[in-house]
Amino acid sequence: MTPAQPQRPSPPRELLLQTASELFYREGINGVGVDRILQETGVTRSTLYRHFAGKEALIVAYLQREDQAMRGQFAAAGEQAVSPEHVLELIVEGVANDASRHHTRGCPFINATAEFPDPASPVRQVVAEHRTWFRDTLLHALTAAGRDDAATKADTLVMLRDAVLVGCYLDGAETVRRTFIQSARWVAGLR
Repeated sequence: MTPAQPQRPSPPRELLLQTASELFYREGINGVGVDRILQETGVTRSTLYRHFAGKEALIVAYLQREDQAMRGQFAAAGEQAVSPEHVLELIVEGVANDASRHHTRGCPFINATAEFPDPASPVRQVVAEHRTWFRDTLLHALTAAGRDDAATKADTLVMLRDAVLVGCYLDGAETVRRTFIQSARWVAGLR
């Protein structure tokens, strides 16, 4: 008997999610309707609803995809790091690179929060879970590196990440990136 293979997402589901993710990030979630997504993908409405219960489920999948991408980046950094200090270095550089290269229109989680103000909504729940994971990951890295008051430092680094993602969009990447790196290194206790 052969072991079960992990299920891959179907091509239509992946196409819908990829297209919706690009449109939601570039044009805003509420500014993009289901009809636009269907038009861009060439997928039928029945296929969309076979994979997603509705637009809200598609939005949740988009944010979960963003979350998983960041978790993957952090896991890869942890695997290549040679010390707890190096983990902190990789986190700071990774956040700066993400803000200045990949998320040049702000933070997808902050953007979603602005469009979905109800904290009990499924969209906001995904955002809250992501932020909790991010803060806990920073707390663990700071603690492993022997930093005093790691909880306050983790909170500060979360705030600095928010600032660099918004700042790169508003003020341009290079200056904001440089300021973020200097500030985050100082907070993390890096030389």
